[in-house]
Amino acid sequence: MADRSDRQVGVDSGGTFTDVVLPDGTLAKIPSTPDDPGRAVRSAVERTGPGRPALLAHGSTVATNALLEGRLARVALVTNDGFTDVVEIGRQDRPSLYDPWVDRPPPLVARDDRLGVRGRLDERGREVEPLGLDELPAPPDDCDAVAVCLLHSDLNPEHEHRVADALRSAGWDVSASVEVSPEFREYERTVTTVVNAGLRPVCGPYLTGLTDAADRVVVTTSAGGQVGLVEAAARPVALLLSGPAAGVRAAAAIASACGFPDAVTFDMGGTSTDVGLVLDGEPSLVGGHDVAGYPVRVPALEVHTIGAGGGSVARLDAGGALRVGPESAGADPGPACYGHGGRRPTVTDADVVLGRIPSGTAFPGLGVLDEAAARRACDEAGVDPEGVVEVVEAHMEQAIRRVTVERGVDPSQLALVAFGGAGPMHACGVAEAVGIPAVVVPAAAGVLAAVGLLVAPPRREVVRTWPTPTDRTGLDARRDELARSAAAALADELSGLDGVEFTVETFLDCRYEGQSHELRVSSVEAFVEAHLRRNGFTRTGTPVEVVAVRAVATGPSTSTIDDVLGLVDPFAGPVDGPVVVQRADCTVWVPGGWRGEPGPLGSLVLRRTGDESVGVAR
Repeated sequence: MADRSDRQVGVDSGGTFTDVVLPDGTLAKIPSTPDDPGRAVRSAVERTGPGRPALLAHGSTVATNALLEGRLARVALVTNDGFTDVVEIGRQDRPSLYDPWVDRPPPLVARDDRLGVRGRLDERGREVEPLGLDELPAPPDDCDAVAVCLLHSDLNPEHEHRVADALRSAGWDVSASVEVSPEFREYERTVTTVVNAGLRPVCGPYLTGLTDAADRVVVTTSAGGQVGLVEAAARPVALLLSGPAAGVRAAAAIASACGFPDAVTFDMGGTSTDVGLVLDGEPSLVGGHDVAGYPVRVPALEVHTIGAGGGSVARLDAGGALRVGPESAGADPGPACYGHGGRRPTVTDADVVLGRIPSGTAFPGLGVLDEAAARRACDEAGVDPEGVVEVVEAHMEQAIRRVTVERGVDPSQLALVAFGGAGPMHACGVAEAVGIPAVVVPAAAGVLAAVGLLVAPPRREVVRTWPTPTDRTGLDARRDELARSAAAALADELSGLDGVEFTVETFLDCRYEGQSHELRVSSVEAFVEAHLRRNGFTRTGTPVEVVAVRAVATGPSTSTIDDVLGLVDPFAGPVDGPVVVQRADCTVWVPGGWRGEPGPLGSLVLRRTGDESVGVAR
């Protein structure tokens, strides 16, 4: 039997670095291994000490990158006769309303791999045509997985279960929509099921390979809660915002501790930047999100992602305009300053040339950065480092406006929580452009997502479509039924852990009659206030519809944000810009006109000089 220890390890596997955090305050970064992400994770765990840890809390970009880069496994889709093209037709909305040349993302399933089966349910889930299971066509032999999504199976799963069971008996790896996303809207449910099927062969072996990395291994989902390896491998579509969601939850807790219940989270890593909105101390939770243009219908923290990170490549386009991203140099070869053979300039190279990253700085696993190589890459590409920073910060400014101004939220009443390896380097410039008066840099800013993994709670959510939007007969009974299901799922997840207590909450997805979007609320009565806050208006006299019922079971975190950050070296003493604050896990650039002072949980709170009354926490 392997040696064991009682330590807990948080490991966030990113596109450029894999971040490691222990509750004793130990922080580390090692280069990621894109060819085998599990290798960097196992290496990170081994570096934390002898013996096998008691807990590995993991977050990953493997699922996200597979979808973004078109590396899903080949999937066959089984649906009703006459509906095989739903996955391609989609909805009538266009990615860019006034651009006649814009293209939709390609369909996830080739036409020859879409199979129809006879049988039909009506809009209430009643059978109107028997299932023709004996006529079920066989998927092509060279497909890797099968997605099954039948019309109205969210109301009556019998037909879909029978089809899935038949395919599994034939040896196929099957994802059924009633197990992945049992909600109304056929296109979204179909896409979500296909993505899950395409990710299982990609993520399954990598996740299974972590089984022996610790006594207990958990993975954080897009909703910011932990699930076990079995659930994660079965539903990898729920991992698309794994690391970012953990970072948002940790950032929200830190912002509240610093007196900012309303904040924007700003996570700039090597490949992308993720921004999220926190109101009253809680990140916004939604029933789905878009990734690479595809609607994914699983619970997630509301995070907006753009292809702008420290490794984003800068270039001149055919017209001579400066472009930055979304292409990234990644971990290998990485930016030119890494000294791994990279020749194209990146945001990190621009920061090195401009002195935002001081000459002689060493990155973990890379040694001293090569300033001459960074300057040479910029010169050869003909790009101005100042311009590179201006362009990438403009991209990030737009992302922040999308989650604030476009939502009716005034940025001048918020703080910006900056984290990720590159976030604190660009936070003040972005905050000033948007009109955010305060920036909070956490003590473990460079590895905050890994901190969030350690403090994420165990969580399971169950959702079902409500078939009669304005008739609520039996609604309370359905809420109780789903609460029991969620509790049972979490209890099974936590089996073997003695004395663990958890809470169960139920929610409704509501909307005004005639609307095509809904809000998650605790009750029908709470919907009007929630709609007013989210959209700025109400519809007096318009009926409120209930379209889905949810139950969420949540267990206690094994660590708290106070426990972890209480042992991390804090920021000490005031700083006046312009100045570079060098940390083991990140670099903070404080421009002229900004002043920083130590804050709670070891953080650094930055404000404009002479304007400290603006944005004071409420």
